[in-house]
Amino acid sequence: MKPAHEGSTLGLTKVRTAVDLAPACALAAKFDPLVLAEEFIAGQELTASVLGGEALPLVRIEAPQGNYDYRNKYFTDEVKYHCPAGVRADLEEEIRRVALESFRVLGCRGWGRADVMLRADGSYSFLEMNTSPGMTGHSLVPIAARAVGMSYADLCLRILEDAALESRP
Repeated sequence: MKPAHEGSTLGLTKVRTAVDLAPACALAAKFDPLVLAEEFIAGQELTASVLGGEALPLVRIEAPQGNYDYRNKYFTDEVKYHCPAGVRADLEEEIRRVALESFRVLGCRGWGRADVMLRADGSYSFLEMNTSPGMTGHSLVPIAARAVGMSYADLCLRILEDAALESRP
């Protein structure tokens, strides 16, 4: 269970029993009145960053006990980020291609990040598209940009160069 418009796993609960459902909904609703129930997908957590019409290299996230929560994201150095992600080249290319196409189909512009779960059998599922991803020292888009030789400052400038206001009638 998670709030529909919140990030950083705030308000998210992995529901393991029916008894946990109501408290999980209540917690998520504290962050957003629209609450989502998603199937739990076990596997490797990957991200596919999009910048200016291209998909950057995947980042694989290795969190302690598979718990990539708010605390581990922002307040510890226990999470390991792998870029290159260590997945088969053809699979990485496919995930990057689908992420980029999803970005376009959803009407996203500029930059963003798709969160992906890779199952043990090689299949994958997209969890969400984040159109306002983090830019901290632990954030995933800067890690992917660094893998293609782009500094943090250059990444910020590129995001600003690609920014545009949507004109409304």
